[in-house]
Amino acid sequence: MALAFPNIDPVALEIGPLVIRWYALAYLAGFIGGWWYCTRLAQRKLALMPAAHPTPDELADFLSWAILAVILGGRIGFILFYNLDYYLANPTQMLVIWEGGMSFHGGMLGVVISILLFARARRFSPFALGDLVAAAAPIGLFLGRIANFVNGELWGRPAPDFPWAMVFPSDPAQLPRHPSQLYEAALEGLVLFVVLAILARRPAVLMRTGTLSGAFLVGYGIARITAEFFRQPDVQLGYLAFGVTMGQLLSIPMILLGLWMLSAAPFGKAVDADR
Repeated sequence: MALAFPNIDPVALEIGPLVIRWYALAYLAGFIGGWWYCTRLAQRKLALMPAAHPTPDELADFLSWAILAVILGGRIGFILFYNLDYYLANPTQMLVIWEGGMSFHGGMLGVVISILLFARARRFSPFALGDLVAAAAPIGLFLGRIANFVNGELWGRPAPDFPWAMVFPSDPAQLPRHPSQLYEAALEGLVLFVVLAILARRPAVLMRTGTLSGAFLVGYGIARITAEFFRQPDVQLGYLAFGVTMGQLLSIPMILLGLWMLSAAPFGKAVDADR
């Protein structure tokens, strides 16, 4: 017994040669929603620490940086972490991003680099901007995982005894599987967003620059490692040493870095007040 997969058309709108997919709309909504939330949070932080944090106008400027960083970082990360041999043999396929192939960890590294460069150019602490981005990131993560589910991709491990298991059309074996995309949407998206939102409501946390960034890294790392126990590993990689997956392996440094940030905050004391 298995639940029927809803079989939603991955194409949201098609007008002649123009094809708009739900996956693209998820990215767009994630960026817009994240920017809106960052702006509201920035207004609260500026009331507490006027000289140490980016303004809403600066966040609007950073949005284009973030979009480029997520797309380039996500694609490069997927190529390097998940399928390097294939893309070395087929280099023209590196540009075919509309067929899928994005890595969260690569996208996150791209965003980190863009935060460092942007904060340096605007002369404020990169951790101040990082806190805002970290608090808003689960919005995009939630929408992205829902889009994975709509596409019927990144499905879970076989689960014949689970009443909510599903048979995905793209699965050659046609086995009842965990809808791991929904698990990830819940853990990496909803749960992580609520935890960070609760922390962000506390002035002491907002003033302790680097705390939200560290909490995000730890929270996402734990959520991803947990969800990976239910997700089918990428076919070209399978299981790595000791039965871990690439997603779990890449999440371990995130947790360690996040714990260090939580213990070392605040980072925002030495900020140029005349920027």
